[in-house]
Amino acid sequence: MALVAPLTESIARRASGCRDKEMRGVLAGRTALSYRPDIDGLRAVAVLSVLAFHVELTRFAGGFVGVDVFFVISGYLISSIVFSEIATSRFSLRNFYERRVRRIVPALFAMLAVFIVFAYVCLLPSELVDFAKSLLAATASASNFYFWRHSGYFDVPMSHPLLHTWSLAVEEQFYITFPLFLVLVRRFFPKRLPLSVVILFFASLLASAIVVSRDPSTAFYMPYTRAWELLLGTILSLGIFPRLQSPWLRNLATFAGLAMIAFSVLFFSSSTPFPGLSALLPCVGSSLIIGAGEEGSSLVGAFLSWRPLVFIGLISYSLYLWHWPVIVLQHLGVLIGVSALTSHHHWLWLTARRFDIAFELVLSFFLAILSWKFVELPFRSGRLRLSGSPLFALTGAVILLVVAVSGWTVLAGGFTGRFPVDAVHVASRLSEGEEYQARRTGTCFIEPDLPDLHFENYNYSTCLSQDVDKKNYLVLGDSHSAMLWSALSSLLPNAHVMQASSSACAPVLQPSGSPDCRKMMTYIFQTYLPAHPVQGLLLIARWLPKDLDQLNATIAWAKQHQVPVTVFGPVPEYDGPLPRLLAYSIAWNKPGLPGQHRVPNSQIMDAQLQRLAANSWHVPYISLYQAICSDEGCVEYADAARSIPLMIDKDHLSKFGAAFVVRRLIENGAL
Repeated sequence: MALVAPLTESIARRASGCRDKEMRGVLAGRTALSYRPDIDGLRAVAVLSVLAFHVELTRFAGGFVGVDVFFVISGYLISSIVFSEIATSRFSLRNFYERRVRRIVPALFAMLAVFIVFAYVCLLPSELVDFAKSLLAATASASNFYFWRHSGYFDVPMSHPLLHTWSLAVEEQFYITFPLFLVLVRRFFPKRLPLSVVILFFASLLASAIVVSRDPSTAFYMPYTRAWELLLGTILSLGIFPRLQSPWLRNLATFAGLAMIAFSVLFFSSSTPFPGLSALLPCVGSSLIIGAGEEGSSLVGAFLSWRPLVFIGLISYSLYLWHWPVIVLQHLGVLIGVSALTSHHHWLWLTARRFDIAFELVLSFFLAILSWKFVELPFRSGRLRLSGSPLFALTGAVILLVVAVSGWTVLAGGFTGRFPVDAVHVASRLSEGEEYQARRTGTCFIEPDLPDLHFENYNYSTCLSQDVDKKNYLVLGDSHSAMLWSALSSLLPNAHVMQASSSACAPVLQPSGSPDCRKMMTYIFQTYLPAHPVQGLLLIARWLPKDLDQLNATIAWAKQHQVPVTVFGPVPEYDGPLPRLLAYSIAWNKPGLPGQHRVPNSQIMDAQLQRLAANSWHVPYISLYQAICSDEGCVEYADAARSIPLMIDKDHLSKFGAAFVVRRLIENGAL
């Protein structure tokens, strides 16, 4: 920004003149924006929704739409300020960028500075390298591009503490390009500003609707599929929509708007195609509340102006910045070891997980208040307020320092000397490079969140060809089925094992997963199995309670079509990647640490599936959980002598782990 501002300022001066008069005519009636407490209340709704989603409160599975509410608010406020300045001939690109730097940079870099210290103390070498790369991306306002290539947002990867900065990057990219767009409009089409904004809005919305059906990850992260959300706020600020001067219309609009946001938060989920047309619900809802508030009060406006909500709105930027790093550190077990603290003590309703959530929220609010009071306010309007060249020079110096630190970290390989050699060796297994080949990713295992890994890329001849001289088995399911295919294929005697796997896809007749998941299951059940008899259909997944009704119907279908079915149960799960937990247990000399981070969900599901298979379905059931765990604990190494963990992350067996488990099942006569 320090380099962009002087250059664009000179362009703006040359593009002004007589055209300003025409532009001011277009923007006649736009006055300086007065303070709106209801908008701060709406900010509170947005950030609380995001927090609820990130701490994994299941009732708020659509809380990620809080970011979209933020986008609409941001587009409205920034555009209102810019247009009022244009209308009074006070608009300056330099001043615009200066305000954005003061608003965003101090709190952001304060958070980064603190987390850098924690990262260098706690993150394993490979994780520290990834963190340094994401730090470079965050500093360059390019986090959305980085995480587009390295992570799916709904995977909630705990090794990406800066994942949440993707939305800041989208906003910054908008803030950099939108004023330049205004300069061009002032230069060539001074009377066509509203029309130009509307055209851009619909172009971005159309792109979002098209891309989300083909590449959800791209649609989620790209600025051109998100710009329409900010532009919706811009359209609001232009006064294009009808004025809601009647009190009953304002109340109706605001109630409808709040209901639309609430519906999105409560009923959307990671399986909702998003953003696309689905994002219209929370965005239009936000627009109704903001637009109605321009004309006067309403009951919803009064509720949003409630002082506690307004205060949360005031600290919402700092709260958004701090909450995700806090959650990541807590899940890494490096803050106060809450899981260990509460593993044997339940305080009334405050179970270990609820204690974790309460701790994460309290610490996030505490840090947010400190950041708002001692960083945001002083730099925006207090004694530390800088302006002009000193501000841009300081920003540039801080950016160069962060770039230098990040580059040094990458070149040093994450400073492996910070951990014992054995811990570093175990931690190196966090890399999934060798796992992709074992799972046949992109060939027989489809990952819709990654580019070019859709059902259209599924290789029928490789994955579903049968062997007339052997028994043919079909492994069907999600990534948990993919992790077992290699071991089953190589270790089952006289067996030819085929594979049809899709990420987050339950192997049932009507799955609730992605479009690629539904296409795969439709093909297998309606086309392939009726025409290609198999000696065994192996249903393998990370089973969820919502899958059981469909699984019951699927087993009934298989019996009706004389398809032999075997259900595989879940593996034990941890609240963090097992290689990291094992590395920490070595570094901190706490051999029981991984067991303290094992979560009970899979054990409960295993018992339920076993009962259903024996008493209701009457089909063979393979308990992966019991093959790994006993009353004494769970196996954590596939090969203890070579320090090879059983799992590659928190719930997926590694290539060696899958072979270990399948051998044990064969030895026990389960296979």
